[in-house]
Amino acid sequence: MRMLAPVPVPAEPSPPPAPGAEEYPALDFANSVVALPGGQFLDLIGTPATANQWLTERGLAPVDAGLQEMCAAQLRSLREQIRALLASRVDGHAAPPSALVAVNDALTRAPAASLLRWDETRGLHRAAAHPTTQILDHALAALAANAADLLTGPDADRLAACGSAPCTRYLLRTGRRHWCSTRCGDRARAARAYARRTQPQTQTQTQTH
Repeated sequence: MRMLAPVPVPAEPSPPPAPGAEEYPALDFANSVVALPGGQFLDLIGTPATANQWLTERGLAPVDAGLQEMCAAQLRSLREQIRALLASRVDGHAAPPSALVAVNDALTRAPAASLLRWDETRGLHRAAAHPTTQILDHALAALAANAADLLTGPDADRLAACGSAPCTRYLLRTGRRHWCSTRCGDRARAARAYARRTQPQTQTQTQTH
């Protein structure tokens, strides 16, 4: 049996959901990889177990879904494509064709409704073809649909990237706020204060040379 590599303990805890993430699961999904100081990353769907937990906490999979690495990899792949679409929307660039294909593929992987079935015991009834194996497809479709709603709806104009390095999360902007958490806001203010303190010294050194 293949052993999974241990997940490193992050240097600091994961931040709370970014503004808008509770309203849009796709935004929370895009932010499920967290950049930490020192070049470290915390991937909340980095293993089958954590991916299953993430989906379960959002009502997208049962606790005992039994996701495998292939399933977790598909989730991570869709996440990157959704992030690419968010980045293009925030930056005002054309949407990457590969990201559009990936999201549209996820949208069409799961049937919109249970199919009509018949057997001798139950007669006519409606049910999914393979409830267990379709868990991932339904989760991918739900996240892709939510991302499409966000990117084409009125809240798309509020999309922003967190303005506090090294954070790479996205948020729905409220007012002039451009950071995703209090921690990032504190970090941004500290960076600005440091820049103000060092700028006069740097200018003086430049003038004396």
